[in-house]
Amino acid sequence: MKQQPQGITLELGDIEGVYSNLAVITHSPAEFIVDFARVMPGMSKAKVYARVIMTPQHAKLLFKALQDNIKKFEEKFGEVKFVGEPPTNIGFKK
Repeated sequence: MKQQPQGITLELGDIEGVYSNLAVITHSPAEFIVDFARVMPGMSKAKVYARVIMTPQHAKLLFKALQDNIKKFEEKFGEVKFVGEPPTNIGFKK
């Protein structure tokens, strides 16, 4: 007999959302690290407000979930457009 997957209920408690307009992504064979930062116009420094570390498998699941949600968003609200030319190295750290 096949078991049905159980739903997950998320409890947020006192957690607050953090605004980020920059994500720096690094990786190793074992993990992906995403640093969420906020950079102010005209400033050369950005402060990291959150760091998320995940396995490559979870990173790929997040990637697919974001693709799916962006597609649904654009179907409902229209294409997400960039102001000017988007940088080609966005989010990557060598």
